[in-house]
Amino acid sequence: MDKIFDNTKEAFSLKSNAELNKAFYLFEMIKRESLVKIGSSLTKFALKAKLPVEGIIRATVFDHFCGGISEEDCVPKVENMHLKTRVHSILDYSVEGKETEEQFDNAVRITLKTIDMAKEKESMPFAVFKPTGFGRFALYQKLTEKQELDSNEKKEWNRVVERYHIVCKQAALAGIPLLIDAEESWMQCSVDELIEELMSVYNKEKAIVYSTLQMYRWDRLDYLKKLHNIAKDKGFYIGMKLVRGAYMEKERERAKKNGYSSPICKDKQATDDNFNSAVDYMEANDKMYIFLGTHNEESTYRLIEKLTVNKINPSDNTYWFGQLYGMSDHISFNLAKAGFNVAKYLPFGPVKDVMPYLIRRAEENTSVAGQTSRELELIKKERKRRKIEE
Repeated sequence: MDKIFDNTKEAFSLKSNAELNKAFYLFEMIKRESLVKIGSSLTKFALKAKLPVEGIIRATVFDHFCGGISEEDCVPKVENMHLKTRVHSILDYSVEGKETEEQFDNAVRITLKTIDMAKEKESMPFAVFKPTGFGRFALYQKLTEKQELDSNEKKEWNRVVERYHIVCKQAALAGIPLLIDAEESWMQCSVDELIEELMSVYNKEKAIVYSTLQMYRWDRLDYLKKLHNIAKDKGFYIGMKLVRGAYMEKERERAKKNGYSSPICKDKQATDDNFNSAVDYMEANDKMYIFLGTHNEESTYRLIEKLTVNKINPSDNTYWFGQLYGMSDHISFNLAKAGFNVAKYLPFGPVKDVMPYLIRRAEENTSVAGQTSRELELIKKERKRRKIEE
């Protein structure tokens, strides 16, 4: 099929020359792994020491990968992007590692607000939250490990479950699909079981609740098939975001340290095969809603080809493509121009609280083979097309 992702004019249509140059220098810096490690350490230290670095961070990496510090901050970017390119946005409250009930309740409040915003705006077709935004990591882990909860922990877990139901009920009433992100494998099983319960309640007529499968885990295809059998028995639709994953190095290090088999596929090819097999499985079965969360061109072309062969309208809302804001615009904007449903994950939150997310993005760009190089080559191509001096 036509290589639509080669169109850099469309890919960078929202960037001025100055913004394109800024992106160029940012990715030039990110491609150097040693600089990323040093920069990450220095940033963590500076924020912990309350040094005045937030302005620098916001003007560079934060501005490139995030929508703003609040929901309202994001609206101009959301509306401008949708108006000019038809690319949608998903507001992602990217605050991680919180521990208090007050912080979890605040995340619920913000998620409810994004659902209300999505109901009012065509440019925002989904809402999203992270499991650890609504409850403690250690609590999920304890349940995943089948440990007995004490009386206080049982009450705490009931509050976590209640938070999930509050936002899912609101999403169902608003008709807004709700994406629930995946996290580390050693806490994920408890999340999976809770999401199965939510799907059985809220996905009777269509997919409102979407889970996430990290396909760099070799067991996820079997889990998808198991979930499908449960869905057929209980009569609910499956909504699933398929991604490769974001915690690979941490997963492998923990497995090695604790002496168990790594849950990660043996190599990139195995991960790609696993990812594509999950797409094929979902595409071949009824009552499945796919959100293809990938920066991989080949996987994206594969699904486009399947939709074309099967004469499925590109705007069919059971199929969505998604990328992170600030990355792979050549995929996002060219897909949207071709008529497909596309949404950018648009992180937001206070600068210091979003830093773990930003550091992971920088580290991912250095560890994923070719990711930063591809971004740089596309930017260089567009700078040459615009005749911007090096």
